[in-house]
Order: sequence, then C-alpha cells, then structure tokens
Amino acid sequence: QVQLVESGGGLVQAGGSLRLSCAASGRTFSSYALGWFRQAPGKEREFVASISWGGQNTNYADSVKGRFTISRDNAKNTVALQMNNLKHEDTAVYYCAAAPRYTGAVIGTGAYDYWGQGTQVTVSS
Repeated sequence: QVQLVESGGGLVQAGGSLRLSCAASGRTFSSYALGWFRQAPGKEREFVASISWGGQNTNYADSVKGRFTISRDNAKNTVALQMNNLKHEDTAVYYCAAAPRYTGAVIGTGAYDYWGQGTQVTVSS
C-alpha cells in the first residue's frame, strides 16, 4: 500500500509559477516510479510527468516540456512538480501517482496503482 498526499495548488496568474509537492508513505519509496497527472473539467485524466525510481530518468507531456520539472527526494519520501510560465490551459486538478510495479519513468495511466486526492491549480488569463 502507498498513501499519497498532494499540496501546493492554488490560483496564479498566467505566466506565474507554482510548486506542487506530494508526500508518500507505505512501501519503500525509493523502489518505484512516480508521476503527475491532471484532469480538467469535462476532460479525461492526462499524463503530465513521470520520474524513475532514482530520479535519473524523466518523461514529460509535450504540452509541458520546458515549463514543468519533476523531481524526487527519496530521503524525504517526496516528489515535486515545479510549474513555470503557467498557461490558462494548465488549469486542472493535479494528481500524484505511484507505480510500484515499475522502476522506469512510465507514462501510462494504467501503470499507476495508487493516487492522491488531487490538488486544484487554477491559472487566470
């Protein structure tokens, strides 16, 4: 079992920055992949970013490349998503997810077995 709790969402103007954080507990944190997903109203949940077990590999959705950065601190059992140059279309509920069956930076929703409760990010234009 893995428990995930996100924090750091909020309201920001376009062009601004936010940093999301996710604290994990349960299974050995450093042994599995982690990811961030988002879901906007009326849309399906979509992949944002993922990171491998040791942080050496990352993947990003094309829509956020160059603006978002995923990182993890295995000593503190946390994963973060730094979001810069935010756009109105980044508005969504953001979810932290864990993929204990994988060590690489997987991107498919089905690879992730555990999900946080989500945190709202709203970007005003």
